[in-house]
Amino acid sequence: MSRPGAAAAELRAALGDTNLLCDAGDLASYAADGRGARGTPAMVARPASTAEVAETLRIAFAHGLSVVPQGAATGLVAAGIAGDGEEQLLLSLDRLNAAPQIDAANRTAEVEAGVLLSTLNAAAEPHGLGFPIDLGADPSIGGMIAANTGGARFLRYGDVRRNLLGLELVTAESEPRTLTLGAPVWKDNSGLALKHLAVGSSGALGIVTRASLALSRLPAARISALISLLRAEAALPLLERMEAQFDTLLTAFEGISQAAIAAALGHVPRLRNPFPDGAPPYAVLVELSGGRCVAAEWLQERLTDILAPMLEDGVITDAAFDDGGDLWAIRHAVPEGLRASGKVMACDICLRRGDMMAFRAEMIARLTKSEPRLKLHDFGHIGDGGMHFNMVWPESSGAFDPDAAEAARAMILRAVTQEYGGSFSAEHGVGPANARWYAEFTSPEIRTLAGKVQDLLAPMPLGRVDFGMPQTRNAE
Repeated sequence: MSRPGAAAAELRAALGDTNLLCDAGDLASYAADGRGARGTPAMVARPASTAEVAETLRIAFAHGLSVVPQGAATGLVAAGIAGDGEEQLLLSLDRLNAAPQIDAANRTAEVEAGVLLSTLNAAAEPHGLGFPIDLGADPSIGGMIAANTGGARFLRYGDVRRNLLGLELVTAESEPRTLTLGAPVWKDNSGLALKHLAVGSSGALGIVTRASLALSRLPAARISALISLLRAEAALPLLERMEAQFDTLLTAFEGISQAAIAAALGHVPRLRNPFPDGAPPYAVLVELSGGRCVAAEWLQERLTDILAPMLEDGVITDAAFDDGGDLWAIRHAVPEGLRASGKVMACDICLRRGDMMAFRAEMIARLTKSEPRLKLHDFGHIGDGGMHFNMVWPESSGAFDPDAAEAARAMILRAVTQEYGGSFSAEHGVGPANARWYAEFTSPEIRTLAGKVQDLLAPMPLGRVDFGMPQTRNAE
């Protein structure tokens, strides 16, 4: 039986009166995530150090409270949101925000978990460096690790896991331990890489309090192009041609469907429309970048040369160029445009690149037949096989039918995993919003093993995700 009232007195003594929030008005700002999922915690604790995080966990567990860690609340699967009707303590990391320590010679940063991505990049920029995970939101570093975020430039730089050198983890035990996993060095093969257990764990395997991150040089030259295609199927041949010609100079290769482009341009007035003849059937947003040995003018000339044969063949109908500002604004405005268009049913999927367009065509046909009230507005990181296969239920389709919409999502996710061998969660992670799919698509053997790993670091109730089979978890 949880005892939040008794725990509150001890938490106030440990953190200070102003850093334990109990009033409804104070709790409201911690109650929603980036997709609007809501839940009301019993209390919000705001520790300011690793020692205070450990003490917060000790007190909470002593009083039978489960704990949900939260970063900047930009996640999209409700992993950082307390459950309604449950006596949960939400542990916010927003005060673990000391100034990042940049080691320019080593090209690394030491960062506390509550530091925002924008803050880290502002500290690294004077050194000509940056953390290369590009996102539309501004998450905290701890949340990025918990979700293993990828972003639009995954093709060039990879995800958080690829850029993580070490971290500090507080375990979820009755007497929490603080573990230092990894180190701020680029090569370390001195034992099991246990730091990776926390990456993508959705906050269920312990609380990350600080991290050592690899930084990348900021490009001296950059060019972007939004390329109109007559058919979506032309995207993969174009990608292969560009990889062969540019190799690591190719930073990003994003696909945007006609419906997604129209939603962004139609509902986000600040955008510049580069399509004088209307949105094309499909478009790809390409970015090339490099160091001082290349110039933006050279990149644009070479890209123009590569596109020319496809323009002559009519496969490409147009291309707009810029330095990355206006064109990327269209891509980043797509989610806002979709939300303004109706009720969004999101599917964050990944497939083998060669399967993407065949899957897309097949799912369009299935949706048209089984649920025509939903309109596909797909977009995403097709250079790495990722696709936001999002559907919109517009007002013109009548009253929203949640059962019908959920059946359509189930059809798509089952096809991804069972027919195409892909992933039902490419980059958003596992949280309450998709725990059902984790349970359905993960074998009992893997879930049993995952539960045993979870018990090693988090035998006490932490987070919103149970990775194990019910009988394998020993949470008190």
